[in-house]
Amino acid sequence: MEINENIETITGDPKKAINKLAMPTIFSLLLMFLNNLIDSFWVSGINIDALAALGFISPLYLVLIGIGSGIGAGGNSLISRYVGASKFEDANNAVLHTIILTFLVSIIILMIGIFFFDDIIILVGAKDVMSYCIDYGKILFLLNIVFLLPNTTSSIFRAEGDVKRATKPLMLTAILNMILDPIFIYFFNLGIFGASVATILASLIGFIWMLYWIYIKNDTYFKFKIQYYKRNLEIYKKILIVSLPASFEEIIFSIVAIVFNYLIIMTAGVNEVASFTIAWRYISIIFLPCMAIGIATITVSGIAYGAKNVKNFDITIKYSTILSFIITLIISAIFFIFAYPLCELFSFQSGNIELVTRSSQILQLLVFYNVLIPFGATAAYTYQGIGSGFKSLGLTVLRELILSMFFAYLLGIILNMGVFGVYLGSIIGMNIGSAIGFMFILLFNKKFKKEVENLQITPHK
Repeated sequence: MEINENIETITGDPKKAINKLAMPTIFSLLLMFLNNLIDSFWVSGINIDALAALGFISPLYLVLIGIGSGIGAGGNSLISRYVGASKFEDANNAVLHTIILTFLVSIIILMIGIFFFDDIIILVGAKDVMSYCIDYGKILFLLNIVFLLPNTTSSIFRAEGDVKRATKPLMLTAILNMILDPIFIYFFNLGIFGASVATILASLIGFIWMLYWIYIKNDTYFKFKIQYYKRNLEIYKKILIVSLPASFEEIIFSIVAIVFNYLIIMTAGVNEVASFTIAWRYISIIFLPCMAIGIATITVSGIAYGAKNVKNFDITIKYSTILSFIITLIISAIFFIFAYPLCELFSFQSGNIELVTRSSQILQLLVFYNVLIPFGATAAYTYQGIGSGFKSLGLTVLRELILSMFFAYLLGIILNMGVFGVYLGSIIGMNIGSAIGFMFILLFNKKFKKEVENLQITPHK
């Protein structure tokens, strides 16, 4: 396979590669998360129970997105390492293994949606708004392939450096969802079910655009054709070593939101969940730079690691961290200052001033949740890039679940500080965990440098 301009870019200067991959991704992810805000915006016009149901289902929906992203991360990591080592035929074979794996996982999720969805709703504590949860969430599980395939395909485009094709369909999906939401919810009078229909239809149209490039225009670098597939169980294993932990990391984020909901109900009641849901939408947006730059880091660090390029690997870690940290601080400051008018968007029909006031207070507090996340996120994504998915998972579990939720429970429940303690504890735990994660990746960076130096010295002995 001949090297094209995209491959040359991502195997060259790490800073240029990260900028090329990350900047459009930030914009596309911003639109995707804006989708969640738009869903909340329109659903809030139904009633507060519908909005609370959206808060319960959103973590489950993010699990679906996370599984697709996880499989994509596993494929991206392996493809990037093959590209770094100039094994382009193996890289193309890994593409096809990634797609097949996506279909297999989709079938499993479909079965879960058919037989266990109602039980899951009860498990997450949403029994009081169960009918709304079923109307919105069940179809998302049944048609999960519509979300999984665009995510994995986008990751494959990103692995070949084709960031425009990786992001444009996702942007289209987000824009379409914004347009279709009010049409299906209010014009067709489908209520919260209409919101899920709009989400599915928008995602499907975005994926059709990808299929046009792959099979009709037929000008992608990697070929998605079965004749290029050579079954290799070792490739599946290598993808799963990264994709399973990466998918579980996304599940961890959803579990954190579910635990948050439980702790909030225990300390402040169900109405607080609606306020938290609004604030958490904006907190998720603050995380976007870390996610977008982290996704780029998987590709660039994987290529540097595969090529045994110590200099590029070191630059990737430091540049990714600094860039995401600066952007995170800027967005956090903006959200802190304009918290009230931002949250006021969700009171367009109900005029619920109490909801606006409370959600803005939560938002101003939780912006500090993200302060050191760029350091922890860079570490996790770099581990994914080099194929050490379980180390990435370990850091995420430590940061998001163990430390963050431990301190939330400690301050909120044990020390009886109420819902304020829940929020404050999560902030403390998150920042401690992020700092620990960054220390681990710096130590690995030194170890990698020594290993390469030893490989270069050994032949001369």
